[in-house]
Amino acid sequence: MRSPLLETPGAVAADAPDADVAGHYGDPFAEQRALLAGEAVVDRSNREIVKISGPDRLSWLNDLSSQKLNDLQPGQATQTLLLDAQGRVEHHLTLVDDGEAVWAHVEPGAAGELAAFLDKMRFMLRVEVAEVTDAYAVVSVIDGARLTLPAGAVLVGDDVLLPRELLPEHLGLRPAGLWAYEALRIEDHRPRLGFETDHKTIPHEVGWIGAAVHLTKGCYKGQETVARVHNLGHPPRRLVFLHLDGSADRLPGRGAPVTDGENEVGFVGSAARHHELGPIALAVVKRTVPVDAPLQADGVAAAQEVIVPPDAGRNVQIDPALRRRIR
Repeated sequence: MRSPLLETPGAVAADAPDADVAGHYGDPFAEQRALLAGEAVVDRSNREIVKISGPDRLSWLNDLSSQKLNDLQPGQATQTLLLDAQGRVEHHLTLVDDGEAVWAHVEPGAAGELAAFLDKMRFMLRVEVAEVTDAYAVVSVIDGARLTLPAGAVLVGDDVLLPRELLPEHLGLRPAGLWAYEALRIEDHRPRLGFETDHKTIPHEVGWIGAAVHLTKGCYKGQETVARVHNLGHPPRRLVFLHLDGSADRLPGRGAPVTDGENEVGFVGSAARHHELGPIALAVVKRTVPVDAPLQADGVAAAQEVIVPPDAGRNVQIDPALRRRIR
């Protein structure tokens, strides 16, 4: 659904899969600074929304997904994953329970498949699943900036599920484009499904342990792989933050190869220009790549910063201090 904010003077559409929202409104760096100051809101209305209601919703989702949800308190935002039988990530949900229903937002194009899967898994339980993307739109701030919430809006941490007819309103803040949001997401070392993941990704590789995976809850599909890596082994790949050569006149493309000398060792996830750090990126590389190895990201020289350490797994936890801003 094309956002009406793309009609704002100066608005430039983002790249696929985000072409239905604005990448920027004329000054991406100023928009980044406004977001950090709590003075801007980002239109992410291309994301899709699933609503799950019924008295069994939390215990049911707890059994299906990676996060402990059966005792989730109303208004408490969290993340969870749906994994396949081999522990590979299929869906990433950002969600909240409002006391009557769970509201989850997912990547563009993912809600239909997610809702169909959930509907198939209801059996005799008292749950109802509905895609409500037509009625609600996601907008986001940074670090809990204060928003003027209209009636009917649902707060999901730093995200607001806004009745879609109110989308042209800015909630009392100026609009910032997705380029600004993505630059700050990359700086904050937060992976995005379909960018820092592929068909082989397991949660340990991208640092979703804790944030989206509870390690001591009951069984769910894919849990055996999570437990085996956590207790006995290491994930084959690891998420890294890259400081890119600022003299290059381009950013690495999504999915482009990361190389160590002549050897391809991973792929680029997301890249952006940061108002202070310059060009930056997230990438996924083989665990065995030395942490001090100089890399090339789509031919652009890159220096690594560790996010997921090479010894992740075997009960080694990711240091929260590695995240620049804790959510």
